[in-house]
Amino acid sequence: MKLQVAMDLLTTKDALELAGRVAEYVDIIELGTPLIKAAGLSVVTAVKEAHPDKLVFADMKTMDAGELEADIAFKAGADLMTVLGVADDSTIAGAVKAAKAHNKGVVVDLIGVADKVTRAKEVRALGAEFVEMHAGLDEQAQPGFDLQGLLTAGAEARVPFSVAGGVKVSTIGAVQQAGADVAVAGGAIYGAADPALAAKELREAIA
Repeated sequence: MKLQVAMDLLTTKDALELAGRVAEYVDIIELGTPLIKAAGLSVVTAVKEAHPDKLVFADMKTMDAGELEADIAFKAGADLMTVLGVADDSTIAGAVKAAKAHNKGVVVDLIGVADKVTRAKEVRALGAEFVEMHAGLDEQAQPGFDLQGLLTAGAEARVPFSVAGGVKVSTIGAVQQAGADVAVAGGAIYGAADPALAAKELREAIA
């Protein structure tokens, strides 16, 4: 199982600093949507140039103009970019077309999708590299949020998937047991007093 750090920071400087501290422990460096909106896609280019051996993940959350937005992300240096699962099939197919042209990958983010199992199978058939079983920050903040729903959906879908939303040392074992291909840790790393140590502990917790 790969470890992905999700960086919901707001400047290229902060992103490069955090990436530099945690890169040795992670496989995928994700530039969060707020970061891309605040800093622009130049942050993707900067991080890829600094860490050419890592997969750089641009969390575009594309909802329309799939081929165009994917093409922009890949030209900026992204290895992976996201399209929302609630987008039209043609949007996802367009992004996949661009991915094939660049030899890159599209991840379909199932945030806000009610029937994640069915949609996961549909978007995998459209060419998604993998799907992201994702609960956003707002959803995680709601009373009663439980990571288990994401893990169950991932296990049932039987397609390659990542899990994002409450992944930390105490839950990463369950994420791996559910069969996830990628565990995505955001706040557990960038919100830690020592992000490098937090990333190292997550890496060591992966069996």
